[in-house]
Amino acid sequence: MVSTRVTSAARRLRATASNLHDGDATQTRERILDAAFRRLVSDGYAALSVREIARDAGVNHALINYHFRSKDQLVIEVLDAVNKRLLARQGSMYQSGGGFAKKWADARRFYQDDLASGFVRLQAELWAASLSNPDLRDKFLPRLLAWKQLVLGAVREAIDALQADGTKLPPPFTAEVVACWISEFWLGMEFADLLGVKEEQAQHRMALDAVQWLLESLDARVTRSASPTHPRRSR
Repeated sequence: MVSTRVTSAARRLRATASNLHDGDATQTRERILDAAFRRLVSDGYAALSVREIARDAGVNHALINYHFRSKDQLVIEVLDAVNKRLLARQGSMYQSGGGFAKKWADARRFYQDDLASGFVRLQAELWAASLSNPDLRDKFLPRLLAWKQLVLGAVREAIDALQADGTKLPPPFTAEVVACWISEFWLGMEFADLLGVKEEQAQHRMALDAVQWLLESLDARVTRSASPTHPRRSR
């Protein structure tokens, strides 16, 4: 009996959604995702209203339930829609030519773009909401870890280049340790920037500049090692 009622309700929802569609379903989803992103950035997760998202998207709120089932699923799909583009951008940047210092400078520029677009705020909102929402945390955490894996891959490449030049880091300084420093520093910097802590922002710029200098030094080593007139050292 319960199963029959559930099936009937699902059929009614599909029928209602079909009547409410104002065109292509993909375009409707994209409008909802765009409206949800803007609402998350402006209002935050706690104040997020499905009805306001529907109004901004120009659709009936029943369509949001039809396409996304729940508010948490909607915000995760908002994160995915943005995160896929950003991870692809980062991956392409790391695989492109140019030295490590250039890639670091690109990553810094990307971060400023993400801060201005509201993506950093979106990610921080979902992080905070995940502390008290286990279901949301289970969905959010893999997205965060995917970015950390990308950072780890870039650090491994830099350490391999350093070792190929004949400089071997002491055992405690593994790629995992250095990647942890970078990713956790970056996440802490994001929260400080969102809170508008001016004193911290100045310190963060100095720290980012220091890494830039280190990577410029590494690039110089790699360039010298690759030169036919400067044989690679062994140690």
